[in-house]
Amino acid sequence: MSTNHEPPGAACATMASVSATTDDLSVPLTERAYRQLRQDIVRCEFAPGARLRVEELSRRYAISSSPLREALNRLSEQGLVRALENRGFRVAPLTVEGVSDLARTRLLVECEALRDAMAHGDDAWEAGMVAAAHGLALIEQRLGDGPRALDDEWSARHRAFHLSLYGACTSPLLLNLVNVLFDNAERYRRWSAQHRQTPRRKHAEHQRLLNTVLSRDADKAVDLLRQHISATERLVVASLTAMPGPALQ
Repeated sequence: MSTNHEPPGAACATMASVSATTDDLSVPLTERAYRQLRQDIVRCEFAPGARLRVEELSRRYAISSSPLREALNRLSEQGLVRALENRGFRVAPLTVEGVSDLARTRLLVECEALRDAMAHGDDAWEAGMVAAAHGLALIEQRLGDGPRALDDEWSARHRAFHLSLYGACTSPLLLNLVNVLFDNAERYRRWSAQHRQTPRRKHAEHQRLLNTVLSRDADKAVDLLRQHISATERLVVASLTAMPGPALQ
């Protein structure tokens, strides 16, 4: 079994860790610009389809235009931003077609990453998953019946739990894809949480998934992951179809 389970790059970084480093002056300007923009776009602080003017972003983040343009191009490659030919950048829209395509891709990538992690994971990987699940459960207890989906700390721990499942995956490319896709899914999830009437409680889903992964039943674990991702897709589609199209473009 592989014993090296440190994910490459920032594949398992939580939104909390990103937030903690966005003001770190030791971080290169381009990376700071990327992290701040990514964080704000994922949190839906920019509306879907909103124009991202470099001059305005420069004032907002106190970062010069060159690092911001590099960050915008990087985010464009990851699907969070749309580059317009000779017309700058816009936040990527949120559409039914988009979330369906995203869910389809997540199923392909994350199910394979989970199978690989389960085949290669050791005790340290299992302990990491259990710790991440415990951290998520603790904040859910503190929040009680209050809103969770838009709480930044809950979102960070939710992300940490999901990415911990893939921590033993031996493919750096798969892990990078998982990370990028999760950012895109998080933006849809955040937007949906702002507009749906009935909150979704995921604790039982997460616990079943964790227990099945720990039991090394790969087929059942992948099936539960499929159900989890598909349930998110259905909720987001319901929210999108209830809203007028122009608000999402």
